[in-house]
Amino acid sequence: MAPFPAARILIVDDQEPNLHLLRAMLAHDGYTDVVATTEPAGVLALVQSQQPDVVLLDLHMPGMDGYAVLAALRASGGDKQFLPVIVLTADMTPEAKRRALSLGANDFLAKPFDIQEVLLRIGNLLEMRSLHLNQLRQNELLETRVAERTSELAGAQVEILDRLARAADFRDDVTGQHARRVGVNAAALASALDLPAGEVEAYRLAAPLHDIGKIGVPDAILLKPGPLTAEEFDVIRRHATIGAEILSGSHFRILQLAEEVARFHHERWDGRGYAGLAGPGIPLGGRVVAVADVFDALVHERPYKEAWPADRVIAQILSDRGKAFEPRIVDVFADLFRAGEVI
Repeated sequence: MAPFPAARILIVDDQEPNLHLLRAMLAHDGYTDVVATTEPAGVLALVQSQQPDVVLLDLHMPGMDGYAVLAALRASGGDKQFLPVIVLTADMTPEAKRRALSLGANDFLAKPFDIQEVLLRIGNLLEMRSLHLNQLRQNELLETRVAERTSELAGAQVEILDRLARAADFRDDVTGQHARRVGVNAAALASALDLPAGEVEAYRLAAPLHDIGKIGVPDAILLKPGPLTAEEFDVIRRHATIGAEILSGSHFRILQLAEEVARFHHERWDGRGYAGLAGPGIPLGGRVVAVADVFDALVHERPYKEAWPADRVIAQILSDRGKAFEPRIVDVFADLFRAGEVI
């Protein structure tokens, strides 16, 4: 009896007697799901609609012959699911075999048919297809699990970065939202500067870590309500270096960018910043986050300062155009602010 009785078999032969003979052979062995056609031009449509498990294909037919059908099946991608094709032919010449095999045929049945040979060859190819489909399902399952695991890991990484940024943020921002807002505004700036989508997302995740180095600054200095002494300001300045050292040495783009913004977000366009870099010599991450950071720091209350009205902050940033900040980034940020795209 048929090893795969539920298999669907498609027979393509321009001779009705051959179709009846093959149907009878198959039914005798238990194959009842058989689709047959004498029209080779309709084979592709039948394959798509009927989803057969194996095709029995006559080689020499008027109009569209078996070679053309094989070529059409290959062009349609039918071989990706491993749809076995057994060629039916009285032409067993080496040339015919080579041509059919090169077009994707899997086996041959010589006319006139031997019933045992027909059933054995069909059974062998159905077993191969079953193994192939099982492997595909296993691969899909593994890919799904890998994708789920990758998504979980990515989510965990994002959450860890967020919590790390919040840990530093709570030192001098009672809301714990400064880091997040800087990330959102830095990403908006990156997008408006036409950076690739992947870089925009990197800014959203990396910019919140710009002040991570503040965990190394004593509260007495970080939260001091009055003016800082020169010595105290030197301690404050160290947070850029501390943050960069915490984040240094990573192979991941987000942490590489985070190191960049931590180290350089207090540089000034005119060269009077923490490390003395100037103009284009300041890495882009530092230039972008410098504007986003100053805006948010000024519009929100801190232990050592009152909140400024947003219009006043934008006016201040514009007045520092070409001095503290890169002119192009100031102009883009001001446009974002006027469009209501800055939080």
